[in-house]
Amino acid sequence: VQLVEFGGGLVQPGGSLRLSCEVSGIAFAFYDVGWYRQAPGKQRDKVARVTPQWNTYYADDVKGRFTIYRDNGRLTVDLQMNSLKPEDTAVYYCYADRPGQKPYWGQGTQVTVSS
Repeated sequence: VQLVEFGGGLVQPGGSLRLSCEVSGIAFAFYDVGWYRQAPGKQRDKVARVTPQWNTYYADDVKGRFTIYRDNGRLTVDLQMNSLKPEDTAVYYCYADRPGQKPYWGQGTQVTVSS
C-alpha cells in the first residue's frame, strides 16, 4: 500500500495551495480518505475526509476555505486550500481507512504559510 502526497510548499497568507495524494494497493473506492495535519509541538488533527458515499467532513477551522475531492478512477484525494492563514502551517498527511482495519498514511508534505 502506498500513499504519496504532492503539492506542499511555501505560500503567503491569503494564498492557495492544492495538495494531491495518489493511492495504490487498496480498493480505493471502499475507503474513507482524507487529510490530517500536524503543527510543531501539537497533535495530529483531522482536517477533512470524504467517505465512499461522498459524505464530507471538515474541521471547523477550515470550513469554507478548504475543499476535499476524491477521484475513484485516478485513485487520488485532493485538498484545495484557499485563504490560507499562518495557523494552517503544518505537515499534512494523507490517509485511507475503513472500519475494522488500520489506517494507511502517506509520508507527509510540509505547508508553510508566511509572508
